[in-house]
Amino acid sequence: MSTSDAVTTDRAGTREHSTVSSLLRLWPYVRPVRARLFGAAVVAVVASCTGLVIPLVLKWMVDGPVTDHDPAGVWLGALYLLLLGIAEAVLFGLRRWLVARPLAGVEADMRADLYRHLQRLPVAFHDRWASGQLLSRGTTDLMLLRQFLAFPLTFLLVNGVTILVGVLIMLDQEWTLGLVLLAPALPVMIVCWIFERRYSLVARRAQDQVGDLTTVVEESVLGIRIIKGFGRHRSQARAFRELSRTLRGTELAKARLLASIWAVIVTLPELAIGAALILGTTQVADDRLSAGTLVAFLSTALALRWPVDSIGFLLAMSQEAATATERYFEVMDAEAESSKPPKSSACSEDSAYSEDSESAESAERSATATTVATGRDAAPGTAPGTASGTAPDAGEDPEALAGADPAPGDGGLRFHGVRFRYPDAPADSPPVLDRVDLHIRSGESMALVGATGTGKTTLTALVPRLHEVTSGRITLDGEDITAMPREELRTRVAVAFEEPTLFSASVGENVLMGAEDTAGEADLERALAVAQADFAHALPQGTSTQVGEQGLSLSGGQRQRLALARAVVGRPRFLVLDDPLSALDVHTEAAVEAALRRVLAETTALIVAHRPSTVLLADRVALLSGGRITAVGTHHELLRTNAEYAHLMSGDEETER
Repeated sequence: MSTSDAVTTDRAGTREHSTVSSLLRLWPYVRPVRARLFGAAVVAVVASCTGLVIPLVLKWMVDGPVTDHDPAGVWLGALYLLLLGIAEAVLFGLRRWLVARPLAGVEADMRADLYRHLQRLPVAFHDRWASGQLLSRGTTDLMLLRQFLAFPLTFLLVNGVTILVGVLIMLDQEWTLGLVLLAPALPVMIVCWIFERRYSLVARRAQDQVGDLTTVVEESVLGIRIIKGFGRHRSQARAFRELSRTLRGTELAKARLLASIWAVIVTLPELAIGAALILGTTQVADDRLSAGTLVAFLSTALALRWPVDSIGFLLAMSQEAATATERYFEVMDAEAESSKPPKSSACSEDSAYSEDSESAESAERSATATTVATGRDAAPGTAPGTASGTAPDAGEDPEALAGADPAPGDGGLRFHGVRFRYPDAPADSPPVLDRVDLHIRSGESMALVGATGTGKTTLTALVPRLHEVTSGRITLDGEDITAMPREELRTRVAVAFEEPTLFSASVGENVLMGAEDTAGEADLERALAVAQADFAHALPQGTSTQVGEQGLSLSGGQRQRLALARAVVGRPRFLVLDDPLSALDVHTEAAVEAALRRVLAETTALIVAHRPSTVLLADRVALLSGGRITAVGTHHELLRTNAEYAHLMSGDEETER
């Protein structure tokens, strides 16, 4: 499943919620600042209603001082109008001051919560979601929400109250003219209802496309060396243009919808005002209505033009905010990693696989019973005492292949019947790892060897719980890793991946990321020495040099050595290394291995290895084949007794890779 397909699947059903129900999910963030927001709304209502007093002053001036030719009264009326205008401006300024700071805080809190939640989401979530989609939710979507809380949320209320008060004033002045102005109300409401339904879909599509475009830009920037190296700038530009055109078309569709509702909500009230003007002028000519009343009525109607005309874009902004809220909570609703043990056991495997392999598992149980009795592993189809068709050897650990419970006080890292299938894998697909049993004794280092794609990296990712086992369990010094908090687990286990990732920080900060906050310069120097990363001192600012985004200012070997230094700087009790020396030249590799041996003597280590030189770092070797551990022994023992292992170490596999 592609990333876009996965995200599309996650988006399914998002329009089942109404705009109001979606926006109500913002309440926990708004609640702490509700007093200021309510105060700002009250101030805005007062300011808007102050503007409706102006037509009443005009009515008094026309029917009074103007009709009576009283200059003093005219000047007094002008003063009233000036004071009302100043009061309205001050009140609207006060409203903006009341909402600016708290809403900036709401946006900051939501962004912090999103970032914190992203750190706690499982790796499987990040495998499905494009980084651009997550980035757009933390930037564009939160900006839309802040704008909604600052303006549309308040003015939907303010303009509604203003229209209601204005209509009541007009009906009080002349009810016949008021009814004329109310005639477009029903058509406008129908148009608004249709607009809301259509605009919400287009708004969602546009915001998703912004996320897709952000992903392309981010990938192009991070992969600029590949793009330039292969001369693919034209194809990347073409892909960007296609997404840009798609987004442009969606934005134009939004503009057309907005233009259509504006055409209705502007034209119909204007026609009603024109009709009221004709009818009112006739009534004034017939002395059935005073000129001042007509002026006040028309002034009130014109004062309501802005509240009515703004309905369109206020609804549009509300729809975009509702969509942004849905997108934000799509991520926040994703289940974070839990410190509680996952509900997984052998009996919780999906029924399809269990039924298909029932007879095989029965044979396996018989073989396991034989293994426990004899101290040897029997793979399916082989005689007891052999592993994958190879003769048993004295170097194999009996318990490593049997998977029996450890003896009291037995420590180290142990896999007990571990089975793993990726969560989004088809239900009928075979597991990546199938009943893996392996014991790495305390203080021992174990090399993990296998052909490409056999699940070595997946197995190492289970130790720090980057993925959860489907069934079985993993123990550290006899303690189930699911029984301890993740924070504690990850302070015990240090990892270094084949593809090293560095952050936009200094060399020292990147390395010390792998240690407690109390680690200092001595720890940093020791880790750099182990990883043969003395090049850091030759950088322009030494270990304070900023390495840049993804550490791309450094070579692959330099990045890999810093990642190794990060893994060993905290003196971890358990060390998991995924082919940590693959990018090093033979001379640097030899120097790193010599220093690394001293570290391995003080820890329990699992090392994914492809080269014989890396394998020789370990005390023993485990062969992973077909998702299972099929042989365990020393390097030389397995070379003599296991044809598959001998083939892997012969260089043929290295050539294939």
